[in-house]
Amino acid sequence: MATIKITKRIVDQLKPDGKRRIIWDAVVVGFGMRSRANGRKYFVVKYRFDGRQRWLTIGQYGSPWSVDQARTQALKLLGEVASGCDPAATRDLNKNANTVSELCDVFMDNYARLHKKPSSWKTDESNIRNHVKPLIGRLKVRSVTRQDMEAFKRHVAAGKTKVNRKLKPRVRLRVRGGQGVANRCLALLSKMFNLAEEWGLRDEQTNPVRGIKKFPERKIERYLSDDEISRLGEVLGYAVHKNIAEQPSVDAIRLLFFTGCRLSEILTLKWSYIDFQHECIRLPDSKTGAKTIYLPRPAIAVLQNIPRLNENPYVFVGTGITGHQINLRKPWHRIRHEAGLDDVRLHDLRHSFASIAAGQGMSLYIIGRLLGHT
Repeated sequence: MATIKITKRIVDQLKPDGKRRIIWDAVVVGFGMRSRANGRKYFVVKYRFDGRQRWLTIGQYGSPWSVDQARTQALKLLGEVASGCDPAATRDLNKNANTVSELCDVFMDNYARLHKKPSSWKTDESNIRNHVKPLIGRLKVRSVTRQDMEAFKRHVAAGKTKVNRKLKPRVRLRVRGGQGVANRCLALLSKMFNLAEEWGLRDEQTNPVRGIKKFPERKIERYLSDDEISRLGEVLGYAVHKNIAEQPSVDAIRLLFFTGCRLSEILTLKWSYIDFQHECIRLPDSKTGAKTIYLPRPAIAVLQNIPRLNENPYVFVGTGITGHQINLRKPWHRIRHEAGLDDVRLHDLRHSFASIAAGQGMSLYIIGRLLGHT
């Protein structure tokens, strides 16, 4: 089919004749203008995605779509296709994202679960369920204002969404809110509204979270002293004998201290990741991507004494046949109480690892590499 550069003069020359016509642009491949039998004229874009041909209507000729504006929009849509996104599918989803609650669902399905680590998108999912939807879920995406966000921030900080209800026997849902939670929710909403602008759900540069001041937060960094490390080591030595914790929990805590790993990296550790010959762990993925963890001799000794189960690939097996241990909260609380360290978190073992490394003269660069920081 012949192509021609679509201009205002070309479009205006098309008169209603009872026939449907289409003109393809010679400048942007896939950009065209369709003239219907009733004389109405629409700009369209045609492309292929996953081997299938797609058509997308940009808008009707006239206000607000001029030829140049439509061509620019066509370039933007074709750019999305080149980056691996199907704008037609996105537009279909966005038809169901009129309210903040619906925007949350689109955000989770089309962004969070695709681009975030499971631990991150599960946190987003929790904040959406516990705070965002209950407080502002019914608001229209286009009508949310900065005043709405200021009120939302205050309500979450004050615990307005506080819940303490029984879900099933021995299981309770506890939602408390707080200033830290309010800050996390604001960051989440800011990203959601930025995407809403990209998806055409809000006008550009109208993010209602922009400019809102977050609550001040005190970064908690707790380091164990030599005496505290000795007490912790002593308790770990007799924890199994006195039924304070089981051996796998004790081994996992020791590895956290000896390696500076994140908790999730230890609990999901597989035997196939461990290279005893080169004394390291090679994680194919982590919070900051693939990384290598170098093992000191005490860590190697711990790993060598852990029995393997042929049917389970994990170092710290869970209750299922092929699963891994989920958390160390209860055994850690008992161990730290026994050691008189009730204010110490498991993550503080990572801080202490870094502190000891610094005390031994290691550079910040080397410590960052050991911890897996970007």
